[in-house]
Amino acid sequence: MVTIRTTFGEIKLELDAEKAPKTVENFLQYARDGFYDGTIFHRVIDNFMIQGGGFDTDMSQKTSGEPVENEADNGLKNDFGTIAMARTMDPHSATAQFFINVKDNDFLNHSGKNMQGWGYTVFGKVTEGSEVLDKIRAVPTGSAGGHQDVPVDPVIIESVEVAAE
Repeated sequence: MVTIRTTFGEIKLELDAEKAPKTVENFLQYARDGFYDGTIFHRVIDNFMIQGGGFDTDMSQKTSGEPVENEADNGLKNDFGTIAMARTMDPHSATAQFFINVKDNDFLNHSGKNMQGWGYTVFGKVTEGSEVLDKIRAVPTGSAGGHQDVPVDPVIIESVEVAAE
């Protein structure tokens, strides 16, 4: 169990280390290192997803580690309330940034091991705090630091706490 503490409340996650072992270990390492503390949800699109874990409150991108192998072919779907890794066009480029789906996003699912089909690795789901997701997805957004869909008032990730195993 993992708790994302935000300025809007807590989101509790259950991670699936069985189906996404490398991705879960990657996320947990960032969490244990305190990497996410003080980052923001920098991309919020209602009826799509909320993305965070890579920028501080000044919209400066944090330096992250090595990319993790894409595990999107694990059978987990980008459905409402699931957490997945953000990445660039390169399917194997996910580092620290993640997103939480606020609706079923079938088009993000794995469909083949090619550029169009790799998809985005789901590695867990929200078990508590869907009302926090609803609050975050509804915030007013604009442009900042060359990015769009940035909350006008920062939605801060105060900490990501890993429960004792």
